[in-house]
Amino acid sequence: MAKAELRARYNPSMELAVETRGLTRDFGTFRAVDGIDLAVPAGSFYGFLGPNGAGKSTTIRCLTGLIRPSAGSMRILGTDPVADPVSVKRRTGVVPEDLALFDRLTAEETLFFVAQIHGMPTATARARSEDLLTMMDLKDAGTTLVTDFSHGMRKKLSLAAALIPGPRLLFLDEPFEGIDAVASRQIKELMLSFVSRGGTIFLTSHILEIVERLSTHIGVIADGKLVAQGHIDELRAGSGSGKTLEELFIGLVGGDLRPQTALDWI
Repeated sequence: MAKAELRARYNPSMELAVETRGLTRDFGTFRAVDGIDLAVPAGSFYGFLGPNGAGKSTTIRCLTGLIRPSAGSMRILGTDPVADPVSVKRRTGVVPEDLALFDRLTAEETLFFVAQIHGMPTATARARSEDLLTMMDLKDAGTTLVTDFSHGMRKKLSLAAALIPGPRLLFLDEPFEGIDAVASRQIKELMLSFVSRGGTIFLTSHILEIVERLSTHIGVIADGKLVAQGHIDELRAGSGSGKTLEELFIGLVGGDLRPQTALDWI
């Protein structure tokens, strides 16, 4: 659904935190993202879904400035990230799938390093670092090297690093993958708090139950093309009453909803 259509359907004065027109990314002859028009309302929790290889991570990499699109345009918080990348990076936080942490820094050093990059005063950086480490249940590990962290601890530290500058938009690529229930709950509560204060979250995840519970809006990509987008309740209503997000998703990406026959040797 294009920006004008989204505004007309839900709110004529709606601000968009993320907007793309014809966003395309090619790798040689392979088209990973094929002319998608994203419209992510400011203050929303937007779940970006798709099968493996659909183009989700490539889209996030374009939106966060890690790679340039082959064609199309983008606006992040009202700014063109290609023309003014520094302004966009100052107002956004990113938790990439590979986390991108420095193993030989401690948790405290990691957060202070990120704060310095953003030009934060030392007192503010230390206060926010302490708040985030306490909230993430990492206070006792603040002086531990990241190389000794568990996967769940790394996820929480990466989210803390994304949050310390006080962004208005968070890009989260598979934040729940490989973490336990306790860490998952902590991350979910922090994300909901962020949105409740007016922030916007752009989330990719294969865990549809979590996306269904958290998201206000979703977009679905398959084979590089955006096949659905809008408020989650509106998309459910359009697909028939009583459908779960899993059933809606499988129907949109062309999966088979029929019961599968088990292998006779299992």
